[in-house]
Amino acid sequence: MGHPVVAVAIVFVSAAIAMAASSQYSHHPLDPLTATEITAIRAAVLASPLVPARPLFFHYVGLDEPDKPDVLSYAYGAADAAATSSQMTLPRRAFVIARAGGQSHEFTVDIAADNASVLSHAVHRGPGFPMFTDEDQIAAMALPYTYPPFVESVRRRGLDVGEVGCGVLSRGWFGAEQPAYGGARVAKMKCVVVDYNATANIYARPVEGVVMVVDLDRMAIIGYRDRAVFMVPKAEGTDYRADKVGPPFTGPAAPPGVVVQPDGRGFHVHGHLVKWANWEFHVGFDMRAGTVISLASVNDTDAGGLKRRVLYRGFVSEIFVPYMDPEEEWYFHTFTDAGEYGLGALASQLQRGADCPANAVYMDGYYAGSDGKPVKAEDVICLFERYAGDVAWRHTNGIGLGGLFSEVRPDVTLVVRMVVTVGNYDYTLDSEFKTVGSIKIVVSLSGILDMKAINYTHVDQIREDTHGTLITENTIGVYHDHFVTYHLDLDIDGTRNSFIKNNIVPKRNTGVRATGGAPTPRRSYWTVLYEVAETEAEGQVNINSAPADLLFVNPSKKTKIGNEVGYRLIPTGATATSLLADDDYPERRASYTKKQVWVTPYNKSEKWTSGLYAEQSTGDDNLAAWSKRNRSIKDEDIVLWYTVGLHHVPYQEDFPVMPTISGALEVRPSNFFERNPLIRTKPPENSPNCSCSIGGSA
Repeated sequence: MGHPVVAVAIVFVSAAIAMAASSQYSHHPLDPLTATEITAIRAAVLASPLVPARPLFFHYVGLDEPDKPDVLSYAYGAADAAATSSQMTLPRRAFVIARAGGQSHEFTVDIAADNASVLSHAVHRGPGFPMFTDEDQIAAMALPYTYPPFVESVRRRGLDVGEVGCGVLSRGWFGAEQPAYGGARVAKMKCVVVDYNATANIYARPVEGVVMVVDLDRMAIIGYRDRAVFMVPKAEGTDYRADKVGPPFTGPAAPPGVVVQPDGRGFHVHGHLVKWANWEFHVGFDMRAGTVISLASVNDTDAGGLKRRVLYRGFVSEIFVPYMDPEEEWYFHTFTDAGEYGLGALASQLQRGADCPANAVYMDGYYAGSDGKPVKAEDVICLFERYAGDVAWRHTNGIGLGGLFSEVRPDVTLVVRMVVTVGNYDYTLDSEFKTVGSIKIVVSLSGILDMKAINYTHVDQIREDTHGTLITENTIGVYHDHFVTYHLDLDIDGTRNSFIKNNIVPKRNTGVRATGGAPTPRRSYWTVLYEVAETEAEGQVNINSAPADLLFVNPSKKTKIGNEVGYRLIPTGATATSLLADDDYPERRASYTKKQVWVTPYNKSEKWTSGLYAEQSTGDDNLAAWSKRNRSIKDEDIVLWYTVGLHHVPYQEDFPVMPTISGALEVRPSNFFERNPLIRTKPPENSPNCSCSIGGSA
């Protein structure tokens, strides 16, 4: 996260022009809001006499999904339900946060009827504010150009005010030590040199030393500081555009990707429902969370094709990015990207053939602009089958009279992808479905470092703590963290699950044989101690502290030989936790980052890790605060919250643009099936050489 608005303003203008009619598909209760529905919601809220103050700005408009038991009955049926999924009519509602008269208003809107209507209204009285709107940021961007102290600061640096662009940054929360500004909705602004003829890398040319405070409701600059003049880094060598960095290009050329599927794609999309191999699931879109995966179930071929539930609802709940520079221009860089800016609202249009391969299918999304009108987010989700040359399973037999033979099955997976660009950083967010029954979630980071100007050109000159790495002349890449927290409501073969810690414990061999027989010379081994988490306190795990298999099991369902059916959690790298002091204000807001794993009982209102109102939140409404109730999580409907965490120490290879780095987690069947579900996978066939012409993707 860096200076989001400099980029966001351009995206907003083009997206607003691209408004379009809604999709005609609206058959499923978890389908995202359509353009038509958003238009109706706007009309209902504006017509309501409950908020006479004007103007009114829309900060969040999202689906208020039906109650979970009703959705499950709709999707899967229920033994005690009178209606089947084809007969059920579930409420279609939206949840809206809008501001007027300096207050945050909450609406529940009924959109199932011909005319949308407001069902409920409340005013938020606690701490925190809703997400910034594009209009907030665009309007604030214009303020510095007519603000005399800023114009003078720019002149002192040898610049013209027309060369500079500024971005709105959340100010965080720092208790009584931070000016209160009367409880106003206040943000900070920092600036960069914007000259696309010189370089596209605007983040590499900060106007260091200048910070403004802006009241977003009054839309006025209410605080200003120019602490010191730092040299503006040069533009040369900072660009990353192909026509600027080459030719000649070095390294092997990447040939065009060609995917040959003579029988067509192996997956089917009907509206937002996806069927592929042994998986079925629903793909949604939310302006805060981005992609939402729901009702993921796997077909068990050994059980006659039984549809078995795995995941009720999964999405990115928050991305927390604190920077490690305590100086005046940087200490407040403690961003909660989803809650302050919105991942869906900042989803990038995917570049066909680059972000996604030629065999991809694309989905659009719609969200509400600050005026409440629908904005089309085009091609923001793609789905594609991945043929990466991986092996699903194999074995070579070279023993016995039968001779040498091998069995190999290639691996094919289905990927659901979104790319979110939050200012300087680009997050590629993948949900990968595997035929073995796994769901792998991958977070990949690229983009541009948030850079600090400094009056040093060589590390030998540095005689102070610069809080980062000198990555080029006059430029520091500041140390920072990325914590990406997922909300994963696992329903393993049903809603009543338990969280198990299979602790791996070393043992000393005493030489005593319990089953009789002679002692052996073996001196040590390890074993597994089975521990059931009873409460939320026992459901919090730092996975770096001790080896353990972490499982989610259904105690009422067992395999034929008696094992509890379950899924286990497999972290893949990126397991950092926060190193901030517990009493530091950013840590109080994001105290859940001290552990990667939290398990809570399902609660429909507990969706956002950082709380409903993340901007300037105080930590009183977040995952850690909820868990202090220490509710029961044994044999309950439980939710896994998992944080992919990275400590980022920048290096010169991260400049001028970062190569991608990734972290992941996987939930994988553990005694869920009676045997390897891929045992009956069809063996590969040798394909003859052919000349193939590949058409455009859908």
